[in-house]
Amino acid sequence: MFDALFVPADARDALGDSAWLSAMLEVEAALARAEVAVGVIPEEAGEAIGAACRPESFDPAALAEEGRAPGNPVEPLVRALREAVGDGAAEYVHFGATSQDILDTAAMLVSGRMLRLIMERLEAVAEECAQLADAHRVTPMIGRTLLQQAEAVTFGLKAAGWLVAVLEARTTLTRVRDERLAVQLGGAAGTAAPLGDSGPEVLRLLARELELGEPVAPWHTNRTRIAELGSALAITAGVAGKLGLDIGLMSQSEVGEVSEANPGASSAMPHKRNPVGSVLAVACARQVQAQAGVLTAALVQEHERAFGGWHAEWPALVGALGYTCGAVDGARRALEGLEVHEERMQANLEQSGREPDFGSAEAFVDRALASYREVART
Repeated sequence: MFDALFVPADARDALGDSAWLSAMLEVEAALARAEVAVGVIPEEAGEAIGAACRPESFDPAALAEEGRAPGNPVEPLVRALREAVGDGAAEYVHFGATSQDILDTAAMLVSGRMLRLIMERLEAVAEECAQLADAHRVTPMIGRTLLQQAEAVTFGLKAAGWLVAVLEARTTLTRVRDERLAVQLGGAAGTAAPLGDSGPEVLRLLARELELGEPVAPWHTNRTRIAELGSALAITAGVAGKLGLDIGLMSQSEVGEVSEANPGASSAMPHKRNPVGSVLAVACARQVQAQAGVLTAALVQEHERAFGGWHAEWPALVGALGYTCGAVDGARRALEGLEVHEERMQANLEQSGREPDFGSAEAFVDRALASYREVART
């Protein structure tokens, strides 16, 4: 019930059990193809493994239940795959890999697909911010510091501030997507011993097959990639949450400077126009901050395989990805068709008794819009 409230439907699908199962099977099939190419396993075995890696042949709920005993879902999946391919190829299923290799690489695939969904929404948020900044570059309003009326600003400058933060979050996500999502392949203790001298070449081909980065070495207990992803998600969700909070504060009845175009209803007070997009952005951002904390805490791991830290990452990563998408989607909902009440902005400014002096506000708006146009071109 609550996931459906906070996380958009396409994100729930991209993070669901079926998506993870498909990603793990994609890794197993790609591993077999890479090993065939290097000559580590027979070609007919690779073909049999690839043919057996059909998600519809497996029950993710059953695999999860069976995974309670070994502590991960990969072990029962590998057993089921070996049964599916039969005696002739069973010994080559999962050859040279360990459960963490498959699950970590699947996590990179799932994360990459989720980042695309997040960034699509983030681009929509940037466009809305840019339009507001341009349309209201000289719309006067009172600025507020420590929740008190301060000096005059423009609504365009406030929107430009949102825009710059959104662009910076996008840059952070882009770097993680392009540079930090990588395959994992090290076998039982990081040496890929069953692959002999072919380990690096299999790793290279596996990365190419899956269109992921090729790491220098296995990263079983080097969790900087996951921590950076979590941090990028926390930044993005935080940017969306700040935007939502601003809109929510400006929507207060006593302030009345903006209104969401699609407000939520109240079960007890039909006169209310609740800024629900803003509410969801703030709520989701707070969830992501906590989940990112779990991911960064997992940097401290034991020797060559973590004692629980790795396992704790899985629900935290799913939550951080899903709720970041929810936060950005909430901000998008809040901004789309946002009603700007210029007369209330003017009245609140006059109430403050402050003389309008906008300084370089319009110049800063122009700079923000120029940055946006540059990003849009690339």
